[in-house]
Amino acid sequence: MIKKLSYFLIALLFLSFKQDEKAITLTHLRCEFLVNPVGIDVLNPRLSWEIKANFRSVEQTAYQILVASSSEKLARNEGDLWDSGKVISDETINNRYAGKALKSRQACFWKVKIWTNKGESQWSENASFSIGLRNYVDWKGRWIGLDRSFAWDDESQFAKLSARYFRKEFVVNKEIKRATANIIGLGLYELYFNGQKVGNQVLAPVPTDYNKGVKYNSFDVTTLLKSGNNAIGTILGNGRFYAMRQDYKPYKIKTFGYPKMLFNLDIEYADGSKSTIVSDDSWKVTADGAIRTNNEYDGEDYDATKELKGWNNVGYDDKSWLKAQLVQEAGGSYEAQMTENMKVMETIKPISIKKIKENTYILDMGQNMAGWLRMRVHGKRGDKVKLRFGESLQANGELYVRNLRDAKSEDNYILSGEGTETWEPTFVYHGFRYVEISGFPSEPTVDDFDGRVVYDEMETVGSFSTSNKTINQVFKNAYWGIRSNYKGMPVDCPQRNERQPWLGDRTTGAYGESFIFDNHTLYAKWLDDIEQSQKADGSIPDVAPAFWRYYGDNVTWASTYITIAEMLYSQFGDKEVIKKHYPSMKKWMDYMAEKYTENGIVTKDKYGDWCVPPESKELIHAKDTNRITDGKLIAAATYIKMLGTMQKFAQLLTKHEDKSSFENLSRTMQKAFNQQFLKDDKTKYSNGTVTANLLPIVYDIVPKENKKAVLNALLDKILVENNGHISTGVIGTQWLMRGLTQNGRADIAYQLATNTDYPSWGYMAENGATTIWELWNGNTANPEMNSANHVMLLGDLIVWYYENLAGIKSESNAFKTIIMKPEIIEKLNGVKANYHSIRGEVSSEWKKQAGQFTWKITIPPNTKAHVYLPTNSVKNIKESNQKVSQNKSIKFLKIEDNKAVLEVESGQFEFVVN
Repeated sequence: MIKKLSYFLIALLFLSFKQDEKAITLTHLRCEFLVNPVGIDVLNPRLSWEIKANFRSVEQTAYQILVASSSEKLARNEGDLWDSGKVISDETINNRYAGKALKSRQACFWKVKIWTNKGESQWSENASFSIGLRNYVDWKGRWIGLDRSFAWDDESQFAKLSARYFRKEFVVNKEIKRATANIIGLGLYELYFNGQKVGNQVLAPVPTDYNKGVKYNSFDVTTLLKSGNNAIGTILGNGRFYAMRQDYKPYKIKTFGYPKMLFNLDIEYADGSKSTIVSDDSWKVTADGAIRTNNEYDGEDYDATKELKGWNNVGYDDKSWLKAQLVQEAGGSYEAQMTENMKVMETIKPISIKKIKENTYILDMGQNMAGWLRMRVHGKRGDKVKLRFGESLQANGELYVRNLRDAKSEDNYILSGEGTETWEPTFVYHGFRYVEISGFPSEPTVDDFDGRVVYDEMETVGSFSTSNKTINQVFKNAYWGIRSNYKGMPVDCPQRNERQPWLGDRTTGAYGESFIFDNHTLYAKWLDDIEQSQKADGSIPDVAPAFWRYYGDNVTWASTYITIAEMLYSQFGDKEVIKKHYPSMKKWMDYMAEKYTENGIVTKDKYGDWCVPPESKELIHAKDTNRITDGKLIAAATYIKMLGTMQKFAQLLTKHEDKSSFENLSRTMQKAFNQQFLKDDKTKYSNGTVTANLLPIVYDIVPKENKKAVLNALLDKILVENNGHISTGVIGTQWLMRGLTQNGRADIAYQLATNTDYPSWGYMAENGATTIWELWNGNTANPEMNSANHVMLLGDLIVWYYENLAGIKSESNAFKTIIMKPEIIEKLNGVKANYHSIRGEVSSEWKKQAGQFTWKITIPPNTKAHVYLPTNSVKNIKESNQKVSQNKSIKFLKIEDNKAVLEVESGQFEFVVN
């Protein structure tokens, strides 16, 4: 059976209200997750919408949803599938479809209107969704492919397998009402109708463990078909299906076979009849096309002299092509892809090109990025241009590639000789800033090249800047690093022979990323990957999908399964992911406790506090035991933290026995933890590293009477022993900035955030980094492990930027109630941040000057905020030149820690504190 995913579908709304006879637009066109999705496998989707108002104190009181079987019926306000009626509710997200039973291939059209305390809206614009092929038997036809290589292919360690081209012609002799193409193209596909590419996606579909689940994409192709003869064309690339390397560590790296596809074209005619064009052995196929090789690690070779002109159009002579083979189906269940594909999201221009030797040039993009190069070239037939990619240069100006390990990372293009040729690869991507160009038939210029930035199609929802240039540059570096590593799953790096979805890299990182990118569906999909990779006994791997067979059973990496679910609930209100994955999460918790409990605590660890700053800049990992945190402490503390999170999940799902069990086990383990790791003088844990003391503090394990002493030991370690610098690795950095701030030392967090000498984020930026390094000493460490484009060392820095510096944080129900509480730090003069939450725009812009604090904020309609202002008297506050007591949208609550706390309704406000 197909898994029934349930993600958000968002209305596309233009709601108009009338107030005092004046029309006011309250919403804008926006789709939070899926834009008019085609081919979902959810029969009762959750419908959501966003309200946007230019006046204050808007509260939704009711809504009505109509869902119809045709756009014509919806236009007549006929909800023949579902008319919710007027529902008294203030909820704008997760409103579940509750109409007639929906079926595979069914098209649905919907709209919504709402009532508020300010009046009734008009109907929104029409939105739509359609149901995909939900059941295995809904798919017709057979899997096709070519289960062999050819003379020009190479199946050694450095696999070189050419792309496979498929085509079929068919006839349409009736008027078409609707046509939907459904394709499972593995590893990667391009789809064409009558010579025109379908969609703007690249590197589709998203990667999965193909033995567990394979994703299909659906497209409305009605406008691409014509009366009479039509042609379908597909190209299959290797992707991760025909694994990135063959005959290379088979004990470690999974392979799945040769590329293959399953295809259905469903046509509904105006007269009510239907037909389906399927993949079968009537299709023709060749591997003797222009894409000679494609390998994610090594690059793509393209021979333009081998182009098959018109191959995907009607009338092409394919007599020399082979008959498609009927092949074994992929092992995984068929699943609708409920997340967006990758896309060319931006095109950037190089900043320079420099000749380094005869016919060899270095192109500088000015920015480390992930994607590829688009090239324009004019030359003779058979000329060959080689493009080699790297993140940095050697001292002599040549390309530096040692940190790529054995990834060749090069593209080769053979010219056809037909005028100016424009080319970019199809089935690979590179992580790079610099490109070595050789064989170019003329003197190249920057105008001959474009950088194509590729990542999952998702909205940028956050912006952030401050009065400090180091913080601003680090934020920019984080932005580029995060999007470089969204590749249908969150990968660790985009450049070397790895590119794996390591769980530990995103434990907290995903949370920070959600303030910059709308990453909801990406991480919901990743939870499915993790669940599918779980063994029957409960074990979860370090990498999921488990393309590498790494089942280390360390607590910290696998616990990401739980923390991501928590993030999706707190940031996006997605309770369904918790409900869906709770059994698997509980299975892992039970497995770890049963197998690895020693002396009352779970102690299994593999990586420790990965990548702490080493004592020597040439080292990858520290060898000084005073810098290394006991892995058993890290494992035990993290497991206790997960017990707390599972208590919350059990409470949310009304699993009261589970909640009680988690609570009791947590108390027992906390006691055992303190007995084992809290030193006799009660001032520190284990050997007293920052991470060793930080985790018990932020996880609330430290006995209350000892907390101050342990905190002082932590602060002394940072300020004295480490001279005000960071000393944590992947685990400690996940809590460092918030831990310091929550315990009254935001000033130290700020110092760590703005340092520019080693080790620090600012050190990376100061030394030319335009993304985030894998190592604090990434410019000097052994090249075996010094990726210049990782995000794991960001820890909770981005969360701290938004929640603590800007002061934007969800208090309850995915920003239904918001905490606006910025840390006013002496050396920081201002912050400006915007975050488009699931409920609308939240903004914070504060500055201080001449003894005055000014703060502009935006609170979305249908929400409220608790606003903290730096004064111990409400009399010192004015809003829009009015006293707070005179403002009906503001209520004074209390004075807390020398801050005035106000309850603020929705709208835009400008506070001044003297």
